[in-house]
Amino acid sequence: MSVTIALDGMGGDHAPGIVVEGAAQALRDTPDLRFLLFGDEARLRPLLDARPDLAKACELRHTADFVAGDARPSAALRQGRNSSMRLAINAVKDGHAAAAVSAGNTGALLAMAMFVLKTLPGIDRPALATAMPTQRKPVIILDLGANVDCDADHLFQFAVMGEVVARTLHDIAKPTVGLLNVGVEEVKGDEVVRKAATMLRDSPLQIGFAGFVEGNDIAAGSVDVVVTDGFTGNVALKVAEGTVGLFAQALKDAFRSSLTSKLAYLLARPALQRLRQRFDPRRYNGAMFLGVNGVVVKSHGGTDALGFSAAVRVAANLVRQDANRRIIEEMGAVQAALEPSAQMTASEAAAS
Repeated sequence: MSVTIALDGMGGDHAPGIVVEGAAQALRDTPDLRFLLFGDEARLRPLLDARPDLAKACELRHTADFVAGDARPSAALRQGRNSSMRLAINAVKDGHAAAAVSAGNTGALLAMAMFVLKTLPGIDRPALATAMPTQRKPVIILDLGANVDCDADHLFQFAVMGEVVARTLHDIAKPTVGLLNVGVEEVKGDEVVRKAATMLRDSPLQIGFAGFVEGNDIAAGSVDVVVTDGFTGNVALKVAEGTVGLFAQALKDAFRSSLTSKLAYLLARPALQRLRQRFDPRRYNGAMFLGVNGVVVKSHGGTDALGFSAAVRVAANLVRQDANRRIIEEMGAVQAALEPSAQMTASEAAAS
């Protein structure tokens, strides 16, 4: 099945080069992809002309406007109506594309996606989710910064969306879901987290709720989905990124420290290359805006073409697996199961 993806050609630190080359790499891996590319034609056309295969699969739509990396979301909404980012999202709403991918300003992208596409039925707020490597297998973690303050209902909705994504993208029959907390005991955490845990335990959905998990459980891969508020999730993500960078630099310094170390590197290089490939952040690039009524994927702004192609593949997979329909069905099942109990409570109150 052919999938058309709208690309923000001007978003990101290294746009438009990495956008075009990333699309070309994604097309080589998945030949049935098609693209709507929004941006400055004077800059994009030469890049397309140098890649004939991509040019055949791509329609270029010119706009001189783009959203700056430091633009405030509110300003981007008011002033960026003809920006490459906004037009890519509009293409999803108008049915011209099945998904939108941008490496641009995260806050502006979220604001535009919510304004243009709205949220899915049963979802109050969208969540930013991504896959992270662990000792065992990739884990879905959300929210990563879209919602600093969350209540229990929001965390419950995040759990439903994360569980659906783990099933569809990672092909896990019954993913396990954990709530990030300061301890695994039921008495730990604030009222919001404890209430969310109760809601998940009592849920009519067949969610494999594993209870509370701690920060070290993320890297251990103890569960398939980790749910938290956007403040904590963003801190956890940045700490993980910083730790990977620290470890990589320390490893380089160690192998450069002496002639013996340099010789040892030559012997260890094949194993180190496998390690690097396994934990290469570019392979996990592509944060999903779960809960908006359309597929929108945020690529890391500083990534290269390989990383951008990974974000494109995430978007295509969400479309092919019909993830949003599954989220709607799950939330609909929750509401249907809760309605009889709500009606019974109302009847009991009236009788008394």
